[in-house]
Amino acid sequence: MSRPDRPFAYPSAAVPKPYVNASAPALDAADLWSPFGTPRRAWSLREHSSEWAHLNRAALNVQSASAMIVDERGNVLYAKNPRVVRPIASVTKLMTAMVVLDTGISLETPIRITADDLDRLKNSRSRLRINDTVLTRREMIMAALISSDNRAAHALGRTTFRGGTVEFVQAMNRKARALGMVNTQFVDASGLDPRNRSTAEDLVKLVRAAANYPLIREATSRAEMILHPFGDGTALQYRNTNPLVRSPEWRVEVSKTGFLNEAGRCLVMQARIADRRFYMVFLGGSGHLTPMGDSNRVREWILASNRLTAAR
Repeated sequence: MSRPDRPFAYPSAAVPKPYVNASAPALDAADLWSPFGTPRRAWSLREHSSEWAHLNRAALNVQSASAMIVDERGNVLYAKNPRVVRPIASVTKLMTAMVVLDTGISLETPIRITADDLDRLKNSRSRLRINDTVLTRREMIMAALISSDNRAAHALGRTTFRGGTVEFVQAMNRKARALGMVNTQFVDASGLDPRNRSTAEDLVKLVRAAANYPLIREATSRAEMILHPFGDGTALQYRNTNPLVRSPEWRVEVSKTGFLNEAGRCLVMQARIADRRFYMVFLGGSGHLTPMGDSNRVREWILASNRLTAAR
């Protein structure tokens, strides 16, 4: 077994590669897009598309402070304060997972949770006990994405590069710039610091990029999982923080929630509605279920519009 907590360092002149998991279901070939080379076809946001001109945007009552709905072709269906910069809380963990997977580092290396992973900023809780928790890097990613565990996310940032968390955050910001996220800043791997900030428009790009990683799709669309992080074999059950993944009405492909007092309730998703793929971002929700309510309102809005168009 590999030595726990050993940081990864690129060999000289090495180039980070995307993570590939051949056992995971692939996206439709026509919708693939990769930040690691020349895109298969150009993709950009288009705010005035004739395809969705029939939508009655006044009929959509989105409660979140910022929101953006975009289809797989880049057509903007709806935008509310899309360029307002806001704290994004644990939505940050999508970038954390991508940066880890970009390195090509072994996902089977065991990592121990240490006192360095304790949240001293917000005093958030975790069931991953200090010095008593050992999980593989893959399991840490799963815990960080499914249940938004902050110690797991911090451990990933701490152990991926030889330069520790500082080097990891630098990689997060480089990745954001490479994705064209021009109004985004990361300062930690967990999202606990409210200085992790972005916009709804930038987060559409984040979600779309995250969908290229099979492990992220697998983890964030999963309803629950069981881990055995302790030496005595005790099982811990984790449930996805997004209840929509458990709804039969939803086909969620990528998902991440977030919450801080400074950020409000946040949700980003890639989901299929009526055989079309949509990217949804909701930030600054005031109620516990505000982003989920907004998601359901958007889904019904799109379906109602489709029914009206079909009836004409």
